[in-house]
Amino acid sequence: MSAVSSEHREFTRARRLAAEATGSALLLAAVVGSGIMGERLAGGNVAVALLANTLATGAALVALILTFGPISGAHFNPVVTLADASQGGLAWHDVPGYLVAQVSGALAGVAAANLMFGHPILFASSQARPGATHVFGEFVATFGLLTVIWGCTRLRPAAVPFAVAAFIMSAYWFTASTSFANPAVTLARSLSDTFAGIRPADVPGFVMAQMVGAATATLLFRWLVPTPGRQDRGHGDAGIATTSAGITTRLAMAADAPSIAAIYNEGIADRIATFETLPRTADQMAALLHEKGDRYPTVVVERDGRIVGWAGAGPYRDRAAYAGVVEHSVYVARAARSTGAGRAALEALCRAYAERNFWKIVSRIFPENTASLAVHERCGFRVVGVYRRHGKLEGEWRDCVIVERLLGPVSR
Repeated sequence: MSAVSSEHREFTRARRLAAEATGSALLLAAVVGSGIMGERLAGGNVAVALLANTLATGAALVALILTFGPISGAHFNPVVTLADASQGGLAWHDVPGYLVAQVSGALAGVAAANLMFGHPILFASSQARPGATHVFGEFVATFGLLTVIWGCTRLRPAAVPFAVAAFIMSAYWFTASTSFANPAVTLARSLSDTFAGIRPADVPGFVMAQMVGAATATLLFRWLVPTPGRQDRGHGDAGIATTSAGITTRLAMAADAPSIAAIYNEGIADRIATFETLPRTADQMAALLHEKGDRYPTVVVERDGRIVGWAGAGPYRDRAAYAGVVEHSVYVARAARSTGAGRAALEALCRAYAERNFWKIVSRIFPENTASLAVHERCGFRVVGVYRRHGKLEGEWRDCVIVERLLGPVSR
């Protein structure tokens, strides 16, 4: 039995889409509403109105990303969603739902702002933002936004809400377009003839520039700071010892046994990752590492010199026909979940076993462990089926989802 051990608080697709829609609505209400209020109070001073709009937008971004980030990732932006999916951070089958939630939420937010200030619910903007200078400004703004997002998520994840808000606030002032940097925002703001609006005729140019800017930044950071699953694999175990986004993966040593045991025991205690119920000691884990040797290695994941996750495997069956198949387990420390450690461990484990000429890696995961299922999907595993009533955990029958990934040519 294996899984990325996760917190009991899991978020279904419906909850994630609701978070994207709600966050997008509140963001647009803040952007458009503060624009209307700023213009009314500025007495004709456009700079003061823009400053008010900037401060309110930045404050809202910090609050909303902190609130909804743990639920949906707090994209609120179609180009962010597409970029994330292109790098394996979001399953492609979730993308359409995210885009619909973002656009519908943005429209609802604009409607709410218009109503609050006595305007028609939705009405076309006459605020002209024409020409190549504005379009180029949107390219720069979106390129900068995705640069900040990629850099912070891979190197300083805790800084994302503040860095994103800081960049958008600055881009309000240094770009000719005042930094829309978001197709859903652009479309929604075309339906409010207010300070923050944009003429519908100018929307296509803005959206095209945003798409190109996001793609350019994503390609840059794919090379500049590769994700753990995109390392140059090298030769032998050099392909296993990798460092990316502050995470290091390497083969486990005997001295790692206490940390491996502690993380495994957290997974046992959670009752969502394994049928095991009795904690393991460091000595037991050390003996297991020794028994498996180099043929069945364990991979550990380190952050700041501390082991935060591990993945291991062993023989699938005793029969010679299954000599190239292994069954694996992945565990992540509670404090390091949702940081990429599980994916890094799983990718490194697959590299290690591919280099040892295994052709397939399999596992069984509790259906309730949606975090583990998502990580395995992003790492190229497919669901084969479900074992019904496969075993009892504390007197309760539990199903198991079967997943597999081919590691090399079947003809090996």
